Amino acid sequence: MPVNTYMFDGQMAYDHSGNAPVYAPNSGDRSWADDIGPAAEGWEADGEMVRSAYTLRSEDDDFTQPGILVRDVFNDDQRAQLVDTVAGALLGGVRSPVLERAFEY
Repeated sequence: MPVNTYMFDGQMAYDHSGNAPVYAPNSGDRSWADDIGPAAEGWEADGEMVRSAYTLRSEDDDFTQPGILVRDVFNDDQRAQLVDTVAGALLGGVRSPVLERAFEY
């Protein structure tokens, strides 16, 4: 049975060389993910751009939606798989201070 995945040699594959991370974390002493740096200031819009405060809602946090997913949508097997996935990712070479922030979260 063929399995379609982007994990290995798929359409999103890229060549990576060297020991640099595949992304530029802020904690890795690299300010930008590319060599160009920040984009030039400027915006394009179809209409007038307005600067106004966002109206916060009770669900606007980092925990409400993921909590609903884990508690109300996932079954026990899916919860166990999530824990295994996150724990495996953290054990796979995550270093300080990112590791401490993951535990605080």
